[in-house]
Amino acid sequence: MKIKIFKIRLSEEFLYQDQHSLDDFLGKNEILNVETAFVNNENYWSVVLYFQELNTEKTIVKEPRILKYSAENDELSHDDLKILEALKQWRSERAKEQNLPIYFVATNKELVSVAKYKPAKKEELLEIKGFGKHKIENYGMEIIDILENA
Repeated sequence: MKIKIFKIRLSEEFLYQDQHSLDDFLGKNEILNVETAFVNNENYWSVVLYFQELNTEKTIVKEPRILKYSAENDELSHDDLKILEALKQWRSERAKEQNLPIYFVATNKELVSVAKYKPAKKEELLEIKGFGKHKIENYGMEIIDILENA
């Protein structure tokens, strides 16, 4: 483990350069721990990084992303359409409650995919294009409830 200390000066003439140096370092090393302290009398942040150098010679092979389910071009059955209408009603109510545009809650394509795929568990929503951890945490159980009761 190695240690590197950065000084992030807050005056405009140095801030961009100091931040750029820190960002560059963060991109090239594996950070194990961070400590920060504000030095008030000199108006800068002291950043202590405990790190390991990344081995840039190794080629990292990433697994391909799993293709997510999308029913945007599929035709919906009568039952699917009933589910879709229930999902759209729910989305409108949630968006109004949260003072958000409806597409922030879920897009039409996402709701069509849910209506067609019919996930039985919250975790299965991850398999639908457009659903990530945040959306599932916020709305997952409500969507599953709608599917169970539609």
